[in-house]
Amino acid sequence: MKQVIVVGAGNWGKNLARNFSELGALGGIAEVNPDLRAAISASYPGIITYSDYQQVLATDIPAVVLATPAPTHYQLAMAALEAGKDVFVEKPMTLRKEEALTLAEYAQQHSRILMVGHLPLYQPAIAWMRDYLASGKAGKVYHVATQRVKLGRVRREENVWWSFAPHDVSVVLDLLGNPAVTQVQAQGQAILQPQVEDNVHVDLQFEGGQTGHVHCSWYWPELKRSTTVIAEREMLVYDEISQQVTVYHKGVNEDLSNRDEGSWSPDVTASEPLKLECEHFLHCLATRQQPLSDGWNGVAVVEILEKAQESLM
Repeated sequence: MKQVIVVGAGNWGKNLARNFSELGALGGIAEVNPDLRAAISASYPGIITYSDYQQVLATDIPAVVLATPAPTHYQLAMAALEAGKDVFVEKPMTLRKEEALTLAEYAQQHSRILMVGHLPLYQPAIAWMRDYLASGKAGKVYHVATQRVKLGRVRREENVWWSFAPHDVSVVLDLLGNPAVTQVQAQGQAILQPQVEDNVHVDLQFEGGQTGHVHCSWYWPELKRSTTVIAEREMLVYDEISQQVTVYHKGVNEDLSNRDEGSWSPDVTASEPLKLECEHFLHCLATRQQPLSDGWNGVAVVEILEKAQESLM
């Protein structure tokens, strides 16, 4: 059944189109660039292509997948929701919390599925950590820290915080149990261009005393992507490069002495998170259940992104 039209066929849109095509759900692709549109037609000869978004909204295909530049997300997503369609929108959901809140409220009031592309939440290793922490074996979760750094493609239109951090902010919230944020403090360095931060550290405080830290940089000598969880009885580290989770039986005793009882690594099944994410969206379309990364999850992430940006200014 053709259930989605992918809007935007750039670098990431092509990946979404490929996955939805392999799942048998791709009903069309919209792209304003004529060269890209021609390439799409060659790659997917049986798929309808659109040059005008209004044509997409007029179809009877029930959902759109937005892989367009972030400044367009709010307008395109709202138009789709108002046209009665379900929406998958890539990260960041919007560039302002008020816009994200409007989308989430509209989707809820009109029983629409609104899902945000917070891809790491569909990474099997993160899902394993989420379930393990929820089991209570590690005890109360105190702190989650992430690092996403490399010598990467530098943007002019956005800083590294808006480019890299949405993924990691979503992970911090998820592994802490989605608490409300109470304080955001950010520090960044604009090394290469004025007012475009290349290296950013953000400290987060949440209701209940939990904390988080996010470090992202595209001007860094080494490729590192990791998530560290500090809990009451154990500590967990996920190395995204090696795709390995390590559980450390480490901590500090009541007398402040250290405790180290070794470590172990679970056997986490490797699978493509983007495919799992696309499958989840299709499942939500069929069952009408709310996605793991629903509109309200998008609101929470954009709130932190926005507050950190304000702190940088």
